[in-house]
Amino acid sequence: MNRNKVVLAYSGGLDTSVILKWLEVEHNLDVIAVCVDVGQEEDFFAVKHKALATGASKVYVIDVKEEFVTDYIYPTLKASAIYENDYLLGTSFARPLIAKKLVEIAEKEGAVAIAHGATGKGNDQVRFEATIKALNPSLKIIAPWREWNLKSREDCIDYAKKYNIPIPVTKEKIYSRDQNLWHISHEGGNLEDPWNEHDNDMYLMTVKPEEAPNKPTYVEIDFEYGVPVAIDSVKYSPVDLICKLNDLGGANGIGIIDIVENRLVGMKSRGVYETPGGTILFEAHNSLEKLVLDRAVLNFKKMVSEKYAQLVYDGLWFTQLKEALDKFVDSTQKVVTGTVKMKLYKGTCKTVATKSPYSLYNEAFVTFGEDDVYNQKDAEGFINLFTLPLTIGAMMKKNKNKKEKQII
Repeated sequence: MNRNKVVLAYSGGLDTSVILKWLEVEHNLDVIAVCVDVGQEEDFFAVKHKALATGASKVYVIDVKEEFVTDYIYPTLKASAIYENDYLLGTSFARPLIAKKLVEIAEKEGAVAIAHGATGKGNDQVRFEATIKALNPSLKIIAPWREWNLKSREDCIDYAKKYNIPIPVTKEKIYSRDQNLWHISHEGGNLEDPWNEHDNDMYLMTVKPEEAPNKPTYVEIDFEYGVPVAIDSVKYSPVDLICKLNDLGGANGIGIIDIVENRLVGMKSRGVYETPGGTILFEAHNSLEKLVLDRAVLNFKKMVSEKYAQLVYDGLWFTQLKEALDKFVDSTQKVVTGTVKMKLYKGTCKTVATKSPYSLYNEAFVTFGEDDVYNQKDAEGFINLFTLPLTIGAMMKKNKNKKEKQII
């Protein structure tokens, strides 16, 4: 008798390894494991072998790093989207891409359902399922953390031992991590108490800032239409460019944040994130925009950026509003071309110089020296008109106070 097929988002870690066996044993399903390579450091041959050994009937390992950078990272970068002024959305925009690939494999294999390892407390369950519903709502969704009787990661470790599944964590070292080309996140363990200072031995992409070189590193980044294309005048592919900046940023302790954020489901959570290359790119991109975009566009784009970040964080990638915001963002990026020089030093990342053929900075107008283009007397009339509401308001108050005194 043929069993129903289910496509499982599989990483080879604790949760998805246990889920694979649980789907097979408890639900008698034919499990197709799908590992989507978004740049995580992983032995994918070992992951595939482990999935088959754990009970998967078939395993897909899909390399989507190029698509991840061009279609997910760069649109978010162009939008200047940062969630709650801190988080560069590394996990958030990887989930829609992974879910998209799960849907494609499910359709190819004739699967009836997609399973994922996101917990019932987190954001990822929404990101996975919102994407699946947007792309193929006929597929059923299995979320074991909302269904089974395993209540903790400790329970999962015991379940794995029961079925002789090798796992990369212990009850003593139990951080939950998510890694891709853009970042790595650390959650759980002693981070669950916000009074605990995080242990900087956890860093995987960066050195400790205090152990970074004592000499600054300078790097120049070229942008074309809001997209980074070269480092120190050397052209790179999208993936290689991110990797290069990760190496530069990581060596200088760039991009480490320890934050408490508001999850979509209503609770606060704490995480430590490492985003070395991404931090450099956001700083450089924002600096270039300040050079080439006028005040009105910059101010409006800040509002768009905040909304864009919330949409991405909430898993609403494949929505009409997101598509509409992309069109606005792309229109602003037509002039975001130029070069930004960055200074990296012991965890800090600063812009020290910018240039662009579309620069709105005009030295002839702003110089403190003599110029032939700006008549300072014009400022008097401008100020009179600009402050006219203040003048009228003050006159009204003065007349009102005068009348009140006469009554008294």
